Amino acid sequence: MSFVIKRTVLFLAIVVIWALIVAMARAATLPRDVVAFSGFAPGTIVVKTGERRLYYVIDEQRALRFPVGVGRSGKTWMGMSRVEGKYFRPAWSPPEEIRREHPGLPQVIAGGAANNPMGAAALTLRGGEYAIHGTNRPSSIGGFVSYGCIRMYNRDIVELFSLVDIGTPVIVER
Repeated sequence: MSFVIKRTVLFLAIVVIWALIVAMARAATLPRDVVAFSGFAPGTIVVKTGERRLYYVIDEQRALRFPVGVGRSGKTWMGMSRVEGKYFRPAWSPPEEIRREHPGLPQVIAGGAANNPMGAAALTLRGGEYAIHGTNRPSSIGGFVSYGCIRMYNRDIVELFSLVDIGTPVIVER
């Protein structure tokens, strides 16, 4: 009897693992939300902090829409900028403000490290003061969570990274 139970448990474990693999593969390949969006030039990134959404304008009537995490109270900014740098698996040096609040942080966290808050890629803005970047904390997406940066799921920043060039306009508004 125990042989049958062991085989049944093994079979169920294999089925569950297979189902999880299929679900993760589907989630990774889901098409982006293409939504009606107008008023901005094609190729512009528009971040609406109140919605916690980033839009990449495709044409005069449509944009790709991505969920994001944005600056917490007192840390948000509004205005225009341009993509100044593109970095894949960037290293991160905590700014002084963050170091004051978290004095145990190292001077530099290597790119690709599990504790690196920049995630898979980053687009820098405003002299490197801010970035649109990935995150190794996906649960933070959708919240008011950062020191002013725009956080995206790693798969989303990799997609956006491939769509934009240095000089791409970025507009951040409520």
